Parts: sequence; structure tokens; C-alpha cells
Amino acid sequence: MDNSKGGQSSAMPGWNAWAAAGNRAGQGIVAKQQQLTGAQISARMQQKTATDLARKKLLDAYRITQGREHKEPTKTSPKPQTISHDWQRYHSAWQNYYQKYYGEYYGKVAREYVAREKMKMERAQLEKERKEKETTHALPVVANATVTDESQELQNDFREKIRKKAEKRANKLRRSKHFIPLLIGGLILLIGFCFQYNQVIASHIVAYMSPGNTEVNEITAIDPTLSIKTHESPYLMIPKLNIEVPVVFGAKNDVNSMNVAMDNGVAHFSVPGASATPGQIGNYAVSGHSAGNIYQQSNYKFIFSGLTRMAEGDLVYMDYNNVRYTYKITGTKTVKPTDVASLKKIANDNQGKPMITLITCVPLGTSRERLLVYGEQIAPNYENASTTNPEEGKEDDGKTEMPANHDSPLEGFWKWLTGQS
Repeated sequence: MDNSKGGQSSAMPGWNAWAAAGNRAGQGIVAKQQQLTGAQISARMQQKTATDLARKKLLDAYRITQGREHKEPTKTSPKPQTISHDWQRYHSAWQNYYQKYYGEYYGKVAREYVAREKMKMERAQLEKERKEKETTHALPVVANATVTDESQELQNDFREKIRKKAEKRANKLRRSKHFIPLLIGGLILLIGFCFQYNQVIASHIVAYMSPGNTEVNEITAIDPTLSIKTHESPYLMIPKLNIEVPVVFGAKNDVNSMNVAMDNGVAHFSVPGASATPGQIGNYAVSGHSAGNIYQQSNYKFIFSGLTRMAEGDLVYMDYNNVRYTYKITGTKTVKPTDVASLKKIANDNQGKPMITLITCVPLGTSRERLLVYGEQIAPNYENASTTNPEEGKEDDGKTEMPANHDSPLEGFWKWLTGQS
């Protein structure tokens, strides 16, 4: 018994040391728990509880085994078999511990993993549903925002177009400043040109309108055989051109005197060999302006501007001394201003006939040449008409020119500057 007790006392310290070490390990685990998170602390506590339970069972099994070893061995239960059976129980206790610990631990870990994944899936589903709801509720707002953005974009585009157009115009204006002096100079030249050649421009327009300020009448239907009331003063009438103009007699042959006379109508131009009056055998010459300057006050400065339209067969009427003389145009010609002999030639080519010659300046608006439109008297009968003396007429010094239009502004200025007028 003493040996058994001694053996028991000698064996127990080893198991107590193992238990003490387990307690110290448990305390160490508890100490480490203070540094772990809540989930880790809970897992460690469960592990410690399982370890303590397994240790308790193992100690109980060991005490039972030790008690059996100190009893007297019997024949039916020999000592070696009892010891072997106890160690099997010890081994089984450890197997149960490890199986229970690892089974519970990994099972719990698996359950926690499944729970976490399930929670993630639920959260993802909830997040998806929330986003779908927000998208559904936000559609009108997005549409409205899209419309607002489009409207704002259109406004920005419109502002940009206006800005670019304004910049373009400003650039053009800045560039055009360089041309302003040229533009002003060109404008001055244009005004000067129009002022200088106004009579050219105006005469071409008036040539196809009613010349002068004559009144419209029925002279186009006059029958020269009818007795009609004539003008008391000398008047020339050209139905084709709607001309009805007074005739001035007695003016001198110089240009200035003729211009003064033609400002009041048309003027009788008399030279030796062409000094007849209406009804006399010979050439009766009448001169009128075809163009005049815009600043002149005469109503007759364009009276003969349409004379270029006259042709053979046209009629011309002349009221003189209460008699109306009718002339039929037989020809036209253009001569130099100094070719006064052409008037004499017309009389010589038509000897024994009363002739009329209308004189004006051509080309229209200039005084470079003279247009002669001539015709013979067809009424009244001129069998008993008087004949003019070929030498009768104003004195011809060889320098006589046919009447001309008024000088252009530059010509007038030059004559004034050189003392010619």
C-alpha cells in the first residue's frame, strides 16, 4: 500500500504539472484575448471552454484509472489488461476532444462564412433594388435635365454665332478703315464725273422722253390742208418728238448770242446762202440745244435731244406770220461745227424749193459735231413764193461756227481761267 501510495504520489505531480500548464496556457489565451477583436474573443472563449471540458473529462478518466491500478489485482482482471483498457479510454477521450473541437470550430467557421456570403448577396440585392428605384424616380428629372441641357446648348450656340458674326463685322470694319480714304476719293471723283458729264447722262434719258417742258397736244394729227388757228408768234412743232417750241429771230451768229436765244426756245440761224425765212425759196435754218447742264434754268436745254430719231417722211410744222408751213423731212447728215457751207449746199441741191434745216449738237451731251435734219415745204403751195438773195444774211467772216451746247463745268472754268469769256 505504501508502494502504491508512493507510486500514486509520484505519478500525480506529473499530471498536476500538466494541468497547471494548461491553466497557464488558458490564462495566456485570456491575456491575448484582450488584444483581439470581439469576434475573435468569442471564438477563443468557446475554444477555451471546449478545452477545459475535455481536460476535465481526461482528468476524471485518469483518476478512475489510477484508482484501479492501486487495487489488488484479481484473477479475473489482471493488471496489464486494466492498464491497456485505461489508456484506450485516455486515447479515446483525446480523440473525442479533438473531433468535437475541430468539428465545432470548422462547422462554426463554415456557418459564419455562409452567413456572411448570404448577407453580402442580400445587401447586393437591396442595393440593386434601391438603384433601380432611384433610376425610375429620376427618369423624369433626367429627361427634364436633358431638355434643359439641350436648350442651354442651343442658347450657347446662338450666342456664339452672334459673337462670331459681330467679330467678323468688326474685323471687316477695321479692315475697311484702310479703304475709307480711297472710298472718299472715289466718291469725289464720281460726283465730279457726274457733275462734269451730267448733260451727257441727262440728254440720253430725255432723248426718249418728252423733250423740254412742252405741253402734249394733238399736232400729230394735223392735216396741212385744213385751215386751223395758228400761233400768233413763231412756233416750231415736231409731232414725232412732241415738240412745240417758240422760235427766236434776229439773234447774232456768235455762240454766246445764240445760246441766250436758245435758252428761250430755238433760234433762227442765218448765214449767207442760208438765210431764208419760212415760206421763202432757200434754206431756213433753226438751231436748238440737245443737252444742257443741270444748274441751268432754261426749259429748252434738251429740246432737240430726240432729233436723232427723225427719219425721212416725218413732218415738221412752222407757224410764222399767222401761216402754218408744213415740211417733210428728206434727209439727215452729220458735219463739223465749222462746216457752215453744208447749209448753203442744202439750198443749192434743192434750188427753187423752200427748205428747213434743224441743227443740234451730237453726240448727245457734247458739242463735237452737228446733226442736220432737213426737209422741203409741202404746204402751202410755194409757186408764188419769194426768193432770197444768195448773198443775203449775216456777215460771214470765215470763222462762223454753228451754234453749240453750253460749256461743261470744266470747259466753263477753263475759259473763265484763261479769260476767254
